[in-house]
Amino acid sequence: MTSSYLLDIQKHHEDLKPQIVARLEDFRRIWNEGTEEDLFAELAFCLLTPQSRARTCWPAVVRLRKKGTLFSETSKEVLAELKGIRFKERKAEYIVTARQQFTRDGQISIRPVLAGFSNSGRARDWLVENVKGLGYKESGHFLRNIGLGEDLAILDRHILKNLVLIGTIEEIPKSLTKKRYLEIEKKMEDLSAKTKIPMSHLDLLLWSKETGEIFK
Repeated sequence: MTSSYLLDIQKHHEDLKPQIVARLEDFRRIWNEGTEEDLFAELAFCLLTPQSRARTCWPAVVRLRKKGTLFSETSKEVLAELKGIRFKERKAEYIVTARQQFTRDGQISIRPVLAGFSNSGRARDWLVENVKGLGYKESGHFLRNIGLGEDLAILDRHILKNLVLIGTIEEIPKSLTKKRYLEIEKKMEDLSAKTKIPMSHLDLLLWSKETGEIFK
């Protein structure tokens, strides 16, 4: 563990803790008070994010909601709003497929599915296995963004880079198998315990260290 960089991270946490706490409360409100459409918007966002900037993906979801396209149109209509997003043809299909998968009697229905799991890890496994376009990172990201996955690691490139700088891992993996993902998640849990920075805080903290903001 690189002590100087770790001290910098801990100081950064002290400075940003109020903002992080407020952001996590926003996420929890989506689960507790949000509509099924709010939940699906977060799912669509996480389907768009692989290899694309979050700041590009979220406005695309906002445009889709505003036009009603997110809930009622084909992949062609969804695709038209995915400007600046990589692999947008494939991702448009993922959104439409997920919408069909979670539609019951003509209505989006995500909350009853996720409420049936005893913990976030099992919910994540189910999402990875059943929702096309979601891997472990995207599934954990989705659950965190709706207030259900605060104990999960979201291992994107920003987080991995900082875990290397801290000394938690030796290098950024070229690929992340399930086994490797869970191994790094465990190391991140150990880092959380040693620093007394909650897992949910660590993710937003390290992401902000790279991007300069606390976002989604």
